Amino acid sequence: MQKETISVQKETIMRILMRPAAAILLIAAGLLSLPAANAQVQPPSPGLSEQPPNISDQKLDAAAAAIEQVATLKQDYQQRIAAAAPSDKERILNEAVNALAKAVTDQGLSVEEYDSILEVAQNDPDVREKIRQRIRPSAK
Repeated sequence: MQKETISVQKETIMRILMRPAAAILLIAAGLLSLPAANAQVQPPSPGLSEQPPNISDQKLDAAAAAIEQVATLKQDYQQRIAAAAPSDKERILNEAVNALAKAVTDQGLSVEEYDSILEVAQNDPDVREKIRQRIRPSAK
């Protein structure tokens, strides 16, 4: 059962890292610099209701803090993976997944909640802006 949970968590973390919303939030925070950031915004997924769920200020604060931590860890682990011997890459990737999950859960969110908030922010400019405003000015 625990192995199954870890596998699901790893898949969720990998999806978070690959999701355009994560990049958009990081760009908005000034943590990444990519041209045509607005071109990466995807239209809402079919089946989503017109009105997004109400996300509490506490959850938005936690998501903003987690975004900062994830961005820092992502940079570090990308460099480590790039410099690693092929035989070490899988181990470092697993270490990265665990570190990223811990960065999210240390902020009081489950990985699934964090993923859900990023999904809402991807489709809702108001939520995206609320998160952007919460990211520490020193990180911009």
